[in-house]
Amino acid sequence: MIIFPAIDLYEGKAVRLLRGEYEKMTVYSNNPIEIARDFESQGATHIHMVDLEGAKSGDTPNLSIVKQVANETGLFTEIGGGIRSMEVIEKYIDAGVDRVILGTAAVEDREFLKNAVDRFGDKIAVGADIKDGFVAIRGWTEKSTYTCFEFCEMMQKIGVKILICTDISKDGAMQGTNLELYRELSQKLDMQIVASGGVSDIENVKELRKMDIYGAIIGKAYYTNAISLKEAIEVAK
Repeated sequence: MIIFPAIDLYEGKAVRLLRGEYEKMTVYSNNPIEIARDFESQGATHIHMVDLEGAKSGDTPNLSIVKQVANETGLFTEIGGGIRSMEVIEKYIDAGVDRVILGTAAVEDREFLKNAVDRFGDKIAVGADIKDGFVAIRGWTEKSTYTCFEFCEMMQKIGVKILICTDISKDGAMQGTNLELYRELSQKLDMQIVASGGVSDIENVKELRKMDIYGAIIGKAYYTNAISLKEAIEVAK
């Protein structure tokens, strides 16, 4: 299992939200590239980034930082947050990003998603952000009409290989992750599942590892020192 330490970007800073609420934002660093280098020094091979401003605007306001991480570290770099056009996908891939994550666009624009998967293959992942059993969109501010499993099965049929699933109620709450959700997803789907939201201690990492899922994202637990990133990476292996 791959550990993806995470950086959420807002106005050039590394921040975390509580349960996706922008008004519950904590700034952890004014220098995200330093954090990315620390991830690398602790043994990380991958990094998960989200542009929280982009999630609202559909643009790439933090592109320069993402580009710096992709080019100045050896980390496999994935980015999500407001990617709703081929132009934005190309911008990120041209900047050296390894994988882009589609969220709102995957829910609302099936044609765009299919074209992106046809053109870029494994460079495209889909983020399924779950709120009260339904997939949330637009930076988690709205609920779609799709249930979690209905949406994920649809993504599999389209040919999406990598699914990053977040239980919003767990995100940033430091109360553990939704193990039952990931167990069910890994049993029902033939996709690479990444667990996201509430991975807050080493026991969570061990349990997810037992499920043999593809990856787990660690966010707030790193910033608050609740998890040793180095240990999590070793346990995940």
